[in-house]
Amino acid sequence: MPKVYLLLGGNLGDRTSYLQQARESINQQVGRLMRSSKIYETAAWGKTDQPNFLNQVLEVQTELTPEQVLQQINQIEQELGRIRHEHWGARVIDIDILFYANQVQQTQRLTIPHPQLHLRRFTLLPLSELVPELEHPLLHKSINQLLQECPDELEVWEFEE
Repeated sequence: MPKVYLLLGGNLGDRTSYLQQARESINQQVGRLMRSSKIYETAAWGKTDQPNFLNQVLEVQTELTPEQVLQQINQIEQELGRIRHEHWGARVIDIDILFYANQVQQTQRLTIPHPQLHLRRFTLLPLSELVPELEHPLLHKSINQLLQECPDELEVWEFEE
């Protein structure tokens, strides 16, 4: 079964509870949750005048196609109360597909690997915790290499409740 790597994030409400609910829903609706990174906190990226985000990467074994995974995670976001007001705006939960096995795919609705993961420290740090040697299928660099070369200077730290 293919492995899919998902990034969870959120900066509104009870952030840890939303991450927990998302993990449980993913385990039930997307596939078996194999591993999860620690939870990390970072200042908002892109649109900076909003609360800090919590982020976590999950490794999930799935029987679903990439399109079916996207459909399920969008449904989970909706069930948890995600409302899309503005690009990069505040949200209770955001779930992104980072990698799906070693597939490369680009459609109108879905790009795999995630097109900006190599530019985001808040994505690379938890991903490097799980799969430091995983090679990006387009950039041909390991996650650790991408983290070392990442131009993003936003501080990312382990979350302490």
